[in-house]
Amino acid sequence: MRKTFALSIAAALCLAIDGSAQNAPKPSALDKATLEAYVRHLFVMDKRITVTVSDPKPSADLPGFYDVIVHASMGAQAQDFPLYVSKDGSRILQGAVFDVSKNPFKKDLDKLKTQFEPSMGTPGADVVLVEFSDFQCPYCKEEATMLRQNLLSAYPKQMRLYFKTFPIESLHPWAKPAAIASKCVYRQDPAAFWDFHDWVFGHQSEIIPENLKDKVLEWAKGQKGIDPLQLGQCMETKATAAEVDRDVAEGRELQVDRTPTLFVNGRRINTAIDWPNLRSIIDYEIEYQKTAKNAGENCGCELNLSLPGAPDDKKLPPLALPKK
Repeated sequence: MRKTFALSIAAALCLAIDGSAQNAPKPSALDKATLEAYVRHLFVMDKRITVTVSDPKPSADLPGFYDVIVHASMGAQAQDFPLYVSKDGSRILQGAVFDVSKNPFKKDLDKLKTQFEPSMGTPGADVVLVEFSDFQCPYCKEEATMLRQNLLSAYPKQMRLYFKTFPIESLHPWAKPAAIASKCVYRQDPAAFWDFHDWVFGHQSEIIPENLKDKVLEWAKGQKGIDPLQLGQCMETKATAAEVDRDVAEGRELQVDRTPTLFVNGRRINTAIDWPNLRSIIDYEIEYQKTAKNAGENCGCELNLSLPGAPDDKKLPPLALPKK
């Protein structure tokens, strides 16, 4: 009798424990602390890395899920991890979602703003390249040289290149002042921008923060369309800093985290590319756009080639060929 009673008590305790375990709340990725701990373990992020989890927002790309951004940073380095979290918080997805009825790069195409930016090539071109670059970056110099030597000669009518400044100040101390100077040059004479672009990259090894302004003003003395005094004042007052900051903000919205980063009809290329590989991508886009017509300057996306005081193509600056 006592044995039976003891067994009954034990069984009741087991049922109680099992019931409490079943009633315990399940971990949810919608809880920021839970998601942070999970992601730290997933990507081996120790305490040196600061992790911030955004508020969940209903996903426009994936119905039934929330968009959540996990921002990880350590010093000047940072990276965002976009995640999709199921509505019940039980599942996490990481990856790209594509709508087969649209250009796979449309989301980035709509974020690329080219209005009032330095450009070379043909208005209305089927292929648009947008480059985010840092004047002090050695890899940017390599890509800039490759682009300037090959693009216009290979594609005199089918291509347009836009240049966006993206100085990485934590690594390159004179990159932002040079970007500001480039915008000052462009304000005075859009066609002179490419001369400045070529000169800066060509003299990259000679420039330091202390001599940048003097060297820029020395360069300006040989430019017909540039007033050195006006350029010096523009650099001194940082009159174009807000324009550089807009480029950087746009790049960050596009998840640009290194230079050079090049977009070819919205297709992201995160590292310096050699000419044969870039040419194959451009050739593919030219052929593809003959029927797709969902990229380039006439794609119906947000790309805009307008320039100050230039309501039509006849007033656009001439093609900018590199000086020999």
